[in-house]
Amino acid sequence: MDSNSQGRILIVDDEANMCQLLEVDLRLRGYQPTWRTSAEEALELVKSEDFDVVLTDLRMRGLSGTELCERIAANRPDIPVIVMTAFGSLETAVAAIRAGAYDFVTKPIEMEILAITLQRAVTHRQLQEKIKVLSEGTESTAHFESMIGSSPAMTRLYDQISRIATTETAVLVCGESGTGKELVAKSIHQRSRRSQGPFVPVNCAALPEALLESELFGHAKGAFTDAKAQRRGLFLQAEKGTLFLDEIGELPLAMQPKLLRALEEGRVRPVGGDQEVPFDVRIVTATNRDLLTEVEEGRFREDLFYRINVIQLDLPPLRARGTDTLMLAQRFVEQSAKRSQRNVTGISEPAAERLLNYSWPGNVRELRNIMERAVALTPFDKIAVDDLPEKIRDYRSSQVFIGGDDPSELVPMQEVERRYVLHVLQAADNNKSVAAQILGLDRKTLYRKLKQYGVSDSD
Repeated sequence: MDSNSQGRILIVDDEANMCQLLEVDLRLRGYQPTWRTSAEEALELVKSEDFDVVLTDLRMRGLSGTELCERIAANRPDIPVIVMTAFGSLETAVAAIRAGAYDFVTKPIEMEILAITLQRAVTHRQLQEKIKVLSEGTESTAHFESMIGSSPAMTRLYDQISRIATTETAVLVCGESGTGKELVAKSIHQRSRRSQGPFVPVNCAALPEALLESELFGHAKGAFTDAKAQRRGLFLQAEKGTLFLDEIGELPLAMQPKLLRALEEGRVRPVGGDQEVPFDVRIVTATNRDLLTEVEEGRFREDLFYRINVIQLDLPPLRARGTDTLMLAQRFVEQSAKRSQRNVTGISEPAAERLLNYSWPGNVRELRNIMERAVALTPFDKIAVDDLPEKIRDYRSSQVFIGGDDPSELVPMQEVERRYVLHVLQAADNNKSVAAQILGLDRKTLYRKLKQYGVSDSD
């Protein structure tokens, strides 16, 4: 389908004038309409060409619209059929629905209502196609090491990983919590020359500050009360492999110069030791914080930032990955069903629609947990809407409203700007660097505006 087209529509009516009028209007609305004046001709066309919707009159010479619905439902159930019926003939429309029609509109046709109905039908068909792909399993979907997804954002990420994996360059993986930053780090390791060596992950936020230096660099026997034996730190445990420092933005300020020195010198001094030990390790770091803001506000050393940020990989949030959400959801359903030995094979169409509409603040981690919960709760072989949490069932996307047509409701341009800037900042998960880039502002200008709006650095 043309990327600028709303969809291909087959119009069927034995009055050519009616077909031509509909064709002109639908083409102006971005559709690709084709028309035929008999149901028999339409059936032949449907056999050889693909359409997103069939729009048919009910009362026609020869094969009727109801019979056309039955034939399409039997042979091309993937194509929704919308029937046109005269006002007052609703019982005929009901008969057409029973014969397999998706929806109906009454004559005389109100084009705005028809346009809404057509868009619903096109969306319905597109969603059916996505569900069909998922029902065939995710083995044929786009994979990259342990990652799943074929969205443009992920395709770009795969390409970046492929190009940098064989280098020894330090990599900083940036992304919201739950997006899969450790999977990116593992993919870099698995495609590197160090793939036969160890991959050692460490969460900098999970280790107490008092133990962090000992964990990273090791300690000598007797270095402190409980140091009853010498211990090799994570730098040395990752020898000839990759050390993944997750949540690097949480690293205590006092620890940062020690880490910087180790990275610069390629040596570590165990706590309580009197000799430095060389190491051969590739460093990959990750953060869900805006490190440039952390540097400017004195919470992260600038020299360490530039040392770990030779190459930056930005991992997209789940809400920016389109139908990757359904690919991942299907995989999580399959995994959970296998673990719990439940006969759950997939996701129903209405549930899939809710998953696509939701904003996923917890990203892939949240999706995995929700699919595991749904598999445990559903009494069906496919996840239904009622198996999803209320926050997803009832979710409505937030919009930026600037007023209506009533002059008393309109607001000054400055207020419009304020609302939009704050909306972008919220959408960027409060990442000021990303928000500034979206808004086309430099960071200092964005900071100045936020200060004017009364937004503190900690907000």
